[in-house]
Amino acid sequence: MNENKPTDHSASKVKKLLLGDEALALGAINAGLSGAYAYPGTPSTEILEFVQANPTARERGIHSHWSSNEKTAVEEALGMSFCGKRSMVSMKHVGLNVAADAFVNSAMTGTNGGMLVISADDPSMHSSQNEQDSRFYARFAMTPCLEPSNQQEAYDMAAYGFGLSEKLRIPVVVRLVTRLSHSRAQVATEPEAAQENTMSYPRNPRQWVLMPGNSRVRYRQLIADRELMEQESAASPFNSLTDGTDTSLGILASGIAYNYVMECFPEGCPFPLLKISQYPLPKKMIKELFSKVDRVLVAEEGQPVIEEMLRGLLDTPSRQVLGKLDGYLPRTGELTPDSVMEALVKAVPSLKKETSEPCAACGCEELKELVVARPPALCQGCGHRDVYAALTAAMKQYDSPKVFGDIGCYTLGWLSPFNAIDTCLDMGASITMAKGAADAGQHPSVAIIGDSTFTHSGMTGLLDAVNENTPMTVVISDNLTTGMTGGQDSQGTGKLEDICLGLGVDRAHLHTIDSLPKTVEEMKALFLSEFEHKGLSVIVARRECIQTARRHAKKN
Repeated sequence: MNENKPTDHSASKVKKLLLGDEALALGAINAGLSGAYAYPGTPSTEILEFVQANPTARERGIHSHWSSNEKTAVEEALGMSFCGKRSMVSMKHVGLNVAADAFVNSAMTGTNGGMLVISADDPSMHSSQNEQDSRFYARFAMTPCLEPSNQQEAYDMAAYGFGLSEKLRIPVVVRLVTRLSHSRAQVATEPEAAQENTMSYPRNPRQWVLMPGNSRVRYRQLIADRELMEQESAASPFNSLTDGTDTSLGILASGIAYNYVMECFPEGCPFPLLKISQYPLPKKMIKELFSKVDRVLVAEEGQPVIEEMLRGLLDTPSRQVLGKLDGYLPRTGELTPDSVMEALVKAVPSLKKETSEPCAACGCEELKELVVARPPALCQGCGHRDVYAALTAAMKQYDSPKVFGDIGCYTLGWLSPFNAIDTCLDMGASITMAKGAADAGQHPSVAIIGDSTFTHSGMTGLLDAVNENTPMTVVISDNLTTGMTGGQDSQGTGKLEDICLGLGVDRAHLHTIDSLPKTVEEMKALFLSEFEHKGLSVIVARRECIQTARRHAKKN
């Protein structure tokens, strides 16, 4: 196995300007990565894209193809780990829900080669359905978790995480957030990549078969290993406790929130400060912080994970915990240096005198009022537009039609001028929700789903509908790519009709049509005809994404 070398930012390093996503990806390549697996999702997409474009990765033949969904990606990465190679799997936070079965059980099987499970959270929901915090999953599965505070740590944590995974024989979660994933900073990198691991097999192969007898033994070991994980956190170079001159308040800051705290104090933090970037929480360091101060302000991006743990264990009148649960910091959205400073001033009012007041004459508030909100919209020339034009026209023939939407560019059909869909829950839910509605007697019950989402998690729902010949219509709006995340390959390109037939869709009610302005009336007539069919219909409306079409034309 490759050894985990300590961080060294000496002059021999090569300095690069990198996104947080790119820094983590390059760190993994330079640490001897053999395989990267992912399904695209903002803000994690750039991780695999960086591996795909990296010259070293190409030269070595490092695996970097997109997977059908996050669950398959975790299982594929775990298979590579089984063979002793270093692997990583990346996804956005809601993708970890899809991968949960495989991920939680991977803590039970353990790892052989180092394995990183990278989840990029999206506080403020810039492009997501919720503000889920992936640290809960790491705690739930009882795996170590790394949370970089800047791009340099994202790079360094790749090699460190692989080493930790191989030392403890368990997957290691790396939690990113949007602001870190999509901002750039200078990163000191290794001039050359380390060699990949050689092929090897697990020392204890029995634990990889999760039969109850094996699992009980492995579960007891996993619980026992929590003490080792805490010891690693206590000794981690990414966790630190610094003293301060003012002990009226202590600060515990995790991940990127540590940067926000430091921005409030350019001359140095006057309060004792505990930085947390590796979990499980180092209890000894926390107790030491609490021994120095009267109160502790917890600054963490996402949900109050640490704060709730401290309140349950330590919150007494003499040891007060401040944070999101009592309004010192906002419970929703991203933290900022300003929101952290407001919390600090609320906790220690004397700080207000030491900080400069905002300029009253800058006119910021007036400028905000002049900025007009610009909601996202489907591109001009997008085939989804023509599908919705035909679909909304057909729906006008019914009193209570319902269209169940899905995750992708076409979700924008909910907005004006189309106002075309009634629900959007998660990847693949359009087909299953439409089926449930049809089971309840809804007519017409229509699902609209994209080609990439269909192969991600729509096929199993379609199989349910096939088995019962449910009276519903499924529209697969095929733009030949994964458009919402930038035009990555779609697993079903050129195969959708064959997949549907293989699942058992009646050939007589499987149709393909070009989604063009000139075919809107033809699509409308086709929709109306299939709505009246007393069984399952599938319509594939196909037109290449206008963005990828432009790129292909330019390339050619």
